[in-house]
Amino acid sequence: MSEPIGVIVLAAGQGSRYRQAAGADKDKLLADCTGRDGTIRSVIEHVLMSVPVSLEKRVLVTTEDRPQVIRMAQAYGFEIVLIASTGMGDSIAAGVSASAQLGGWLIVLGDMPFVLPSTAEQVLAGIADDAISVPVHVGEFGHPVGFGRSFGPGLMALSGDRGARPLFAHGRVLEVTVDDPGVLWDVDVPESLIFKPA
Repeated sequence: MSEPIGVIVLAAGQGSRYRQAAGADKDKLLADCTGRDGTIRSVIEHVLMSVPVSLEKRVLVTTEDRPQVIRMAQAYGFEIVLIASTGMGDSIAAGVSASAQLGGWLIVLGDMPFVLPSTAEQVLAGIADDAISVPVHVGEFGHPVGFGRSFGPGLMALSGDRGARPLFAHGRVLEVTVDDPGVLWDVDVPESLIFKPA
């Protein structure tokens, strides 16, 4: 693959389920969270720290009303793409459009703080021009997901709340089996800030 692969962190969703439980002014991305290394950081910082250091092109998609998230992402070397919508499809399209020259994209969700860095590396290693690389834990597809260059047009055409899952039907899917429950664990409610795998 000639062009480098980049990472896109999706951090535009408003987390309505979390706000219903924690309070309308509570942003789950900024909530204190004890990581798998035992360190307390915000949810988004755990996510930013799990991105493979080899990925120099880094994009974070968010909304302008999240100055703390923006500042933290910039401190970790991310370029910021601001969007008005909070839909996952719109976020993916904006992030890929901002880095369309790349050879592929690792799509990371901003509310999944428990993914092991080694898992992100394994998914990254599976990306090929014509392939989607997806972690699988106990038979379930998880995140982050890697897309090769040929999926760029499809990713840029996404809109609304629909994610990229429909693209799985249009190419080769490399299932990366991982022993990492973090790939299925998002922070939807305050109780999920503490990692307790089954």
